[in-house]
Amino acid sequence: MQQVISVWVRDPRIQKNDFWHAYMDYEICLHTNSVFFTKKTSRVRRRFSEFVWLRQKLQENSLLLLQLPHLPPKNPFFSLNNAQQVADRMKGLQRFLEKILQSNLVLSDSCLHLFLQSQLSISKMEACVAGKTSFTVAQAVQSCGLRRFHSEEDLQRDLSVFCDSDSDSSECRDPGHKTRELTLNKSRSAATLDLRGTCQEEMLTCSCGKMALSKY
Repeated sequence: MQQVISVWVRDPRIQKNDFWHAYMDYEICLHTNSVFFTKKTSRVRRRFSEFVWLRQKLQENSLLLLQLPHLPPKNPFFSLNNAQQVADRMKGLQRFLEKILQSNLVLSDSCLHLFLQSQLSISKMEACVAGKTSFTVAQAVQSCGLRRFHSEEDLQRDLSVFCDSDSDSSECRDPGHKTRELTLNKSRSAATLDLRGTCQEEMLTCSCGKMALSKY
């Protein structure tokens, strides 16, 4: 069977660190039957600076045996609100991934797999590759995108182990807080639906009453 690795860079979104600072990230979708990947489909979000880190690590790890393709040039006048600039950068990032995924040397690099198939930050990826985390590269990859199928206990445990302290430090300190918040949101959603149903029934009753009066 011919091995196929398909990758897409899509869905650019503006993320805000605070009121003054924002950045754009992109969804990376992967679908493959390659033996280099234990996980055959995945979706993660990465920003441009993480692509820069990936290229640097891959170049270092290849010991100069491989000349990697270039990333889209960094434009000092890049605007998050310029649709054409965003589209051009996104296409350049996809071309970069398509080219490096043709190399068996790159496909053997743990940094690539963590970049494509985990939500770990740069610091966590470096620690994981160096064996300084409580989880392996394979565990980080397998845990990505599966939390919604876990029980509450698994969810709390995964949040405490795999949380990204660079971006979600407040949630990581209290894993149970997220679960309680989800439960509360579900209750509120149910209450809202009930309220909407009641309002619709009242409106229907009023409409019927008006129709009955109009006959007279």
